[in-house]
Amino acid sequence: MKKAASCGLFRLGTFSPVEPAASHRGGISQSTQWARLRHRGCYRSVMLRTYEWTMQRHFLVLFCLALTQITGWGVVGVLPVIATPVAAEFKTSLPSVFLGTSVMFVAMGLAAPWAGRAFRRFGTRQVMAAGAGLIGLALCLLALSPNLPVFWVGWALTGLAGAMFLTTSAYAYVAEYAEDRARSLIGTLMLVTGLAGSVFWPITAFLDHLVGWRQVFVVYAGVMVFIICPLVRFGLPVTGAAAAATAHRRRGRWEPVFILLVAAIALNSFVTFGVEAVGIKLLQSMGMDLAGAVAIASLLGVFKVGGRVIDLLGGQKWDGLSTAIVSGAMIPMGLATIWIGGAGILSVGGYLVLFGVGSGAFAVARATMPLVFFEKADYTAAMATIALPMNLLNALAPPGIAALMAGIGAQATFAVLGGLSMAAFAVLLQLNSMKVRPALTK
Repeated sequence: MKKAASCGLFRLGTFSPVEPAASHRGGISQSTQWARLRHRGCYRSVMLRTYEWTMQRHFLVLFCLALTQITGWGVVGVLPVIATPVAAEFKTSLPSVFLGTSVMFVAMGLAAPWAGRAFRRFGTRQVMAAGAGLIGLALCLLALSPNLPVFWVGWALTGLAGAMFLTTSAYAYVAEYAEDRARSLIGTLMLVTGLAGSVFWPITAFLDHLVGWRQVFVVYAGVMVFIICPLVRFGLPVTGAAAAATAHRRRGRWEPVFILLVAAIALNSFVTFGVEAVGIKLLQSMGMDLAGAVAIASLLGVFKVGGRVIDLLGGQKWDGLSTAIVSGAMIPMGLATIWIGGAGILSVGGYLVLFGVGSGAFAVARATMPLVFFEKADYTAAMATIALPMNLLNALAPPGIAALMAGIGAQATFAVLGGLSMAAFAVLLQLNSMKVRPALTK
């Protein structure tokens, strides 16, 4: 006799097994027991299929976001590769060309609160798609720039578009879409988007050699307009953003907890972003040759990825604030190691492990820490507000640290940066003592 289909459904041409005759031993008939077992099997089967479908959907969303974010950061991060030919054509200095990056971050920070309101009004997915298209238009302006001022305007437009499309918008979308799994998905997304430079710098160098820097921008503009923009618009599912919930909680954003959160994130962001930008020059000023400084900077990137992996693997066991406290303690310890020990092997090794892993893990905490204090509906507004001071400080970090290095020397600069990161750590400890307070969720 053929066995019946699962969940008690009859297949064509088959018969279900004969259920035992009713018996009331123990107060429950055998037929009732049979029905319960069949129901449990059906329930488990449905739950397993639902879980598998959910995981597949999460994977597709994460893949789409990772692909679009890697591409977005890749196409706006081309200046390290093409700065020399741009400076030669405009007959200007390299710092003047690199000022475009600072202009972009300033514009991104100033536009972040406006972008946050747009996320709530129009939906994160729609704003991201518009931002991707606007990045394409900004790259066209960069390709057609006749002089340096227009070139800077192009980077300002890129920053405006970046506030709509890059990083903060992606995290806001994940918070809306994934809800309770938002933290782990944000950590995974941050891990893979760190590969943008590794992927696009070789491609940019090849295209620059092949067609020139202006055509590089044209090619990337086409990618953003004709591939990334439709992929975001039609490849990401619609989410239900709770605009009303955000509106009535908006007053709580400037309470003490939020101010401390902004201070901790902005201070450590200034330190880590600045070291990443001028780290090679700092190491050279301490007596390393160029090859050694580049090797240490490259290894630092590897340890940063390691820090993100550690947080990703253990992210279900602790929250974003716990990650921030541990990594926030490692950052000043790493800076103190190289400040005290100089360019010696042991001090550089300690710097790589402590500062590298700490800054990598804190990069994840920077995006997930607000989830400790904010409900999902408030996360978008919180991240958009945090992005303003963070991006402004990121824009000031490279020239500020470079000026500090020229004035007091590299080792003393590490000491100052260590002091700033210690201040951030003190703020994190204060936040931890306030974690149980529901001030921002009422």
